[in-house]
Amino acid sequence: MILASTRTQLADYLSTVIYVYTLLIILYIVIQLLLAAGLRPPYSRTLDAVLSFLRDVCEPFLRIFRRLLPTFGGFDFSPILAILTLAILNSIIVQGIVHG
Repeated sequence: MILASTRTQLADYLSTVIYVYTLLIILYIVIQLLLAAGLRPPYSRTLDAVLSFLRDVCEPFLRIFRRLLPTFGGFDFSPILAILTLAILNSIIVQGIVHG
């Protein structure tokens, strides 16, 4: 009984971590799109810290997929592939832990 509870808690934790990382990737992409459109406010230490954090967290994972996919006319499809990969890993890992 205790092992089943621990497995469920571990699966919930991993699922939450993957969900938060997916949200961070989406936030990073949205901010990059806004900055590319010219919607950059005056210099702000807070904004710079947030952008640095998002870049440091998201870029290493996105770089893996950028090596695999070429750019198509300036469009970067690596975030879509990264989010799909996270969703697939989430379902495989969580189901594997719960049903072990």
